[in-house]
Amino acid sequence: MSTAPLAHDDTLVLDYLAALWAASDDLPPATRDDLMTTVSGYIAMRHDLAGDPSRALTRLGPPEQLVAAVRRSGTPTHLRLPVPSSPTSAPPAGPRGADRAAVALLAGGAFVLPFVAPGAALLIAAGSPRWSPAQKAAACLLVTGPVAGTFLFILLFAGGGVFTGLGLILLYLASCAGSVAAGLTLRETG
Repeated sequence: MSTAPLAHDDTLVLDYLAALWAASDDLPPATRDDLMTTVSGYIAMRHDLAGDPSRALTRLGPPEQLVAAVRRSGTPTHLRLPVPSSPTSAPPAGPRGADRAAVALLAGGAFVLPFVAPGAALLIAAGSPRWSPAQKAAACLLVTGPVAGTFLFILLFAGGGVFTGLGLILLYLASCAGSVAAGLTLRETG
């Protein structure tokens, strides 16, 4: 069984870690392990960001100086891992402020501002990473369906005397029902 030769970058990193291991032989085992883990993580992160491990090794300094700094005061502050440039974490588990606002505008705002609140809520939900595209589409259909049905009913029965007191209230509630259902659906699925 043959193995592929190591790349120059890999050789640099392995040589540095070997020198660091040798220089830290007098440290307590837990401190030594922590140092090795921190340094290898630092090199890996810097290598991923810059593509060149020699820059990270230069920033770390000679292994002997790094171990001397650990003996004096623990892990040096320049070993803090850099923050990745793009977030790779999943959306937060709990609802965020904008997500809560979208649900509130759908569930309750439709009664106060019948067309404006659901429209704003759908715009907020569309920009949120919390819900899948299918959930966003379902909310949009739940909001627009009853409103479109109400307008169609109004157009068909405009002269039929349905638009008095109780009839108007029922039409209003029917047009708001989809928005409330969308808000409750998004609250449950998010």
